[in-house]
Amino acid sequence: MSSNHQKYADFIWSVADLLRGDYRQSEYGKVILPFTVLRRLDCVLEPTKKAVLAKAKELKDSTLPEGAKDRMLKNASGTNFYNISEFDFGKLTGDADNVAVNLRSYIGGFSPGAVEVLEKYRFDEQITRLDEAGLLWLVLGKFAEIDLHPDVVDNHQMGYVFEELIRKFSEISNETAGEHFTPREVIRLMVNLLMAPDDEDVMTPGIVRTIYDPACGTGGILSAAEEHITRHNSKATVKVFGQELNPESWAICRSDMMLKGQDPSKIAFGNSFIQDGHSEGRFDYLMANPPFGVEWKKVQKQVEDERDNLGWAGRFGAGTPRINDGSFLFLQHMISKMKPVEQGGSRIAIVFNGSPLFTGAAGSGESEIRRWILENDWLEAIVALPDQLFYNTGISTYFWILSNRKAPALKDKVILLDGRECWVKMRKSLGDKRKLIPDERIAELAAIYKDALAIANDPEHEHHAKVKVFPRHAFGYQRITVERPLRRRFEVTEETADVAAEAKAVVKFEQRDALLAALQSLAGTACGTKMEFAGKLDAALAEHGLSKLPAPVEKAVWAEVAVSDPEGQLQTDRKNNPLPDPDLRDNENVPLTSMHSTPTELEAEIEEYLKREVLPHVPDAWVDHSKTKIGFEIPFTRHFYVYTPPRPLEEIDAELKALEAEIQELLGEVTR
Repeated sequence: MSSNHQKYADFIWSVADLLRGDYRQSEYGKVILPFTVLRRLDCVLEPTKKAVLAKAKELKDSTLPEGAKDRMLKNASGTNFYNISEFDFGKLTGDADNVAVNLRSYIGGFSPGAVEVLEKYRFDEQITRLDEAGLLWLVLGKFAEIDLHPDVVDNHQMGYVFEELIRKFSEISNETAGEHFTPREVIRLMVNLLMAPDDEDVMTPGIVRTIYDPACGTGGILSAAEEHITRHNSKATVKVFGQELNPESWAICRSDMMLKGQDPSKIAFGNSFIQDGHSEGRFDYLMANPPFGVEWKKVQKQVEDERDNLGWAGRFGAGTPRINDGSFLFLQHMISKMKPVEQGGSRIAIVFNGSPLFTGAAGSGESEIRRWILENDWLEAIVALPDQLFYNTGISTYFWILSNRKAPALKDKVILLDGRECWVKMRKSLGDKRKLIPDERIAELAAIYKDALAIANDPEHEHHAKVKVFPRHAFGYQRITVERPLRRRFEVTEETADVAAEAKAVVKFEQRDALLAALQSLAGTACGTKMEFAGKLDAALAEHGLSKLPAPVEKAVWAEVAVSDPEGQLQTDRKNNPLPDPDLRDNENVPLTSMHSTPTELEAEIEEYLKREVLPHVPDAWVDHSKTKIGFEIPFTRHFYVYTPPRPLEEIDAELKALEAEIQELLGEVTR
C-alpha cells in the first residue's frame, strides 16, 4: 500500500479513538467498516444527487413497474446504485439532535442492493448503540471530514484502503480471523502460482477474465486475483464472482466490490452446496480457502440427494467425503464450474490441510474423488506450504492446483513442489500465525513452478530437491486381499462345553443340557480330520438322545471344536477349493503401472506381484480378486523425506557429561 492509501486508512482508523471504552477492540469493525462504505457511496453519488432526487419526484406517482423505475434511477445516478433521500453526510451533521432518525431515513433511501449490505452488517444495532452512548454525531462528523470521491480516491485505491481496514480488524480479532480472512501473502502466492502459466496470455489487448470463489469470506482472494491481472494488463476486464455463508463477511466482501466498481450482485449469500448462487456460472479462474476439517452434517441430506439422484450430472457424482470434513465438496463444486476446454478451459487453486492427500482407504469417498480427478488428468500440482501461516491454526497446508487445460508438457504428469522452508519468522505472532512468506520467496516459488519440469530433470539445479514430477498413475494402487488356506485340527477340551454353552444359538436350544453333556463326554478327544471328529460327535450326540442339530447350533459347536493349526487338515468348500483362513488374511497395495490398464491387465499385474513378492515367503497364498479395490493417495511427505542418521553415541555421551558437570557447578553455587 502506498503512503497515500495508508493516509486514508489511518484517518478512518482514527475513528477508533472515539469508540474506545464503549466498544471492545474486536468490535471496532462493526462501526468503521459500514460507515466507510456509507461515506464512499455518499461521495460517489454526490455529483448526480440532484438529478436522482428530480427523477424520484417525477416517478413518485408513476404506474411503471418497480424494475423500470429502478433502472431509470440508476441511469440518473450513473452507477448501479442510488439514494432518493434528501439527506447526505453534510445535512446529517447539521442536525445533532435528530441524527439517528435522519441517518436511518438516509439509509432507507438507498437502492435495494446497498440496503441489503448494511442489513447484513446489522448496522441499525450500531446506530442505536452509538446514539445511546452519545457517539453517533461525533462518528458521523469524523467521516464527513474525509473526501472519498472517486476523483480523489479511485476505485483501485479505495479497494486498498478497505482491505487495509479489513486486515487491521482481522488481526486484532485473531480468534476469528482465520474464519474470514486469509493472510495476504498466502493469497498472493496462490494467485501467482495459479496464473504463472498464463502471464503472456493475460497481456492480450481487451482480454476478459472471470474469477470465482465459493467461500469468498471478505473477498481477499478475488481482490488479489483482479489486481494481479490488471497489473499485467491495465486494459483487461476482470469480473469477479463469489459466495459467502457468514453474513458479516458477505457484507464486507460485497461492500469491497461496490467500492471498487465491481458488480456487487455477483457476490451471492448462502451455502454454496445447497444454495448455489452461480448455478449456471462457468469461470476462467476458481480459487478458495475453505474452512479446514468442518463437518457438513447440516447439508448432508441435500448433498447426498444430489449425489444419488443426479450422479455425474450433478456435482458429487464421484462420491462424498467423511461427514467431518467437507473440503472435497468445495473442490467438486469448483470443478463443476470449469469452462469446457473448447471455451478456453479453467484453472483452479484451493487451500487444503494434509487430510485430503491421503485420508480414506481404497474405495472410500475420498479415494474415489482423488481417483476421479487423476483419471481426468485435472491435477496439475500440489504445493506444500510452511506451517503456522494462518491465524487460527498452526497445521501444515497445501495448494491443490487443477486445470482442464494443462500445458501439453504436463499431460499425464503431476508436480509436487515443496515450499515448506520458504518463510521468515514474524516479529510478533498473530494468534497461531508465526510465519509469513516474503515477496522474494513468492517470486522464487512462482519461478520454480513455471520451470518445474526442467528443474525436476536437472539434478544440478539449486532447487532440484524442492521439485518432483510424477506420472499420475504413480498415486494409484490396487488394494489386494492375500489369502492363505485354512488348516484345522478338531478337539474337545475341559473348557469347550463351558464356552459353547454361552453361544447365543446354544442358549436358546431346547436340548441344551443334552448337548453340553455330549460335549463333556468327548473331553480329551482330538482328531486330525473333520470326518473323523464328525463320526465321534454324532455318536456322542446319539448317546444323549440327540440326532440332527439345528444349523445355528451345529455352527456354534464346530466353531468351538475347530482349532487353526498350520499342520492341520486343509479345509475346502463343496467344489474342493481351499477355504481362506481369516486370521492369516493380509492386504497389500500393488502400484498401478498405467491409468489405462484393462481389468485383465490389472489382474495380471496382481498375479505378477504375488509371484514376485508373496509366494517366495508363503507358497500356498493366493489373491481373492473379487475383493480387489483401486485406490489413490498422494503421500507428499514420503516423497520428500530425507533420512537423517542419529548422532554418534560418543557425541551424545560427551554432551551428557558436559550437562552433568554444568549441573554440578550450579548446585555448588546454590549451596555456598
